[in-house]
Amino acid sequence: MQQTIQEVRQENERAMIARIESALTRGADDYFRKNEFVRIPTVPHVVGITGACENIDTLFKVNYFGQNGYLTQTGQLALELQIPELKRVCCEIHSFRAEQEADGRHLTEFPLVEFEFGYEGEGLPQLLDHIEGTVKAMMKSALKEELTLRKLGANPERIKHMLKEPFARIEYRNAVKLLQELGFEVEFGDDLKHNHEQAVVKATGKPTFIMKYPEKIKFFNMRRDRNDEEVVQSADLILPVSGESVGSAVREENPELLMEKLLNSNMYRLHIARGGTIEDFKWYLDAVKANPVPHAGCGIGLSRVTQCVLGREDIRKSTAYPMNCQTSLNNI
Repeated sequence: MQQTIQEVRQENERAMIARIESALTRGADDYFRKNEFVRIPTVPHVVGITGACENIDTLFKVNYFGQNGYLTQTGQLALELQIPELKRVCCEIHSFRAEQEADGRHLTEFPLVEFEFGYEGEGLPQLLDHIEGTVKAMMKSALKEELTLRKLGANPERIKHMLKEPFARIEYRNAVKLLQELGFEVEFGDDLKHNHEQAVVKATGKPTFIMKYPEKIKFFNMRRDRNDEEVVQSADLILPVSGESVGSAVREENPELLMEKLLNSNMYRLHIARGGTIEDFKWYLDAVKANPVPHAGCGIGLSRVTQCVLGREDIRKSTAYPMNCQTSLNNI
């Protein structure tokens, strides 16, 4: 059947988006090589419960030869195992999320660029420096495809502007105060929504790290801040248009505190209610106990970075192969 003009245009746009995605991942690779990160290409894609980021309701369940398995959402814990020997490690996986929304912000599958590293001194500033360095390297690489960017309706000058200055950094408590001053009804302990995040970015005028979220709303292995025990040493990078594009944290290296945090987490309560046990986390708890190395890391959502670079409100228009709950597997 002869293709329509519209179908040809869609194919051409898909190819151009793929070119930008390729440039972005090349930029991340360049940063990792320059900073001596070891790429781990064999991070598993079928895992146990520890492959969840936070919300186990969004896990895709699979039968792995009679075992309960899940399509992974993060390679974080697998990377952490390598830190005692390799010091700095990275990977790129496909993160699977059983998101029920079919909108401009949610995908059920997307590339996730991840890294973990051991540190000395204060971990959070080093973590933010590495994230900013990686994301800026990705954007600089995308700028080499200026003609493609312009064909896609993107403004290269806007991208260059984001690269000129350091990204802003604001603690969650101060972000809540700022939002309250702007008229938003938000309190300490709330999980910030997309409109909240974009209001913060608009106020700072640049990509912004929101740091030190409340412990109760974050993943169990994020390091509790020793000076403010209500929060963890975490940070989300909020980009213009696309919003939360990087989730990151210093990891808890104290085995006893890690166990306490796990047992008190909402993730663990849900897991137990569904028939899970503490044994499902034993391999990770044992690994931290054997090697309590201070370390930190993050996951960078490629599609969100692409969305920011292209300046498109709909993430489905910023991905070569957008997957959501309405995608037909016979029409990709």
